[in-house]
Amino acid sequence: MNQTKVYLKGEKLYGDDYSYEEIKKWYEEEKEGYADLGSKEYDKYKYYYHELNKELGFKYLPGSRDFVFGNVLGLGSAYGFEFEPIINKVSSLYILEPSDSLVAKKIGNIVPIYKKPDIRGKIDFPDNFFDLITCFGTLHHIPNVTFILTELFRTLKPGGFLLIREPVVSMGDWTKPRKDLTKNERGIPVKIFKSIINKLGFQIKAENYNSFLITILQKTIGRFFKKPVYAYKIFIIPDKILSNLFKWNIKYHAVNVFQKAAPKNVFFVLRKNGK
Repeated sequence: MNQTKVYLKGEKLYGDDYSYEEIKKWYEEEKEGYADLGSKEYDKYKYYYHELNKELGFKYLPGSRDFVFGNVLGLGSAYGFEFEPIINKVSSLYILEPSDSLVAKKIGNIVPIYKKPDIRGKIDFPDNFFDLITCFGTLHHIPNVTFILTELFRTLKPGGFLLIREPVVSMGDWTKPRKDLTKNERGIPVKIFKSIINKLGFQIKAENYNSFLITILQKTIGRFFKKPVYAYKIFIIPDKILSNLFKWNIKYHAVNVFQKAAPKNVFFVLRKNGK
């Protein structure tokens, strides 16, 4: 079996064992990839994931009125719109973002501190520094996922939370051009994903799958809505229920209608053990 087939079967994660030169090439190809798909104009950019993030992620965080996260990191968070629902619970916000275009001056009342990622993936912060880290739709653009997750674990405080939302399907054959996708992005096989998480020692507080019903609705009735279907709260919960029911059918590289009858994404709420 050739290497590509091994990756497409979900037995290995494409890019996870790359050399520095291979990682550097990937980084250069991806750093403006999302921006180049039409996200460079701040005033025109629309963020539609708030309801999804709240239902599958933010609601599992500490909810007391006076609770505040001291240091917060957004990995690949671009303009930082994902933090708007919880920005009043954030004291200091750092964003690791490779693009020169996707930068916001202010999010709520917070002025975010932007830093460029290290090409190798080393996160230039001390051990046990962050109370909360978000990683929404970023890891599947990065080659060495295992190393990045190791760095996120290292920089997270004991008792801190890591929220991850990522695709767990191949997103097509990345060896060929794909419409509306960057050159290298690919999903992360869920078995590999969970193996890395467990080996690092994260506690899984919530594991919810999504984009089963929503994918169907977007293709059938999506044109009748002003926003993408996943922007509407009314669809999020039934999608969550059906996605969790059909997670057994996830095939990393689906090739027929039956195999495609499964959720496309996972949302992990992880906690680093300790006080």
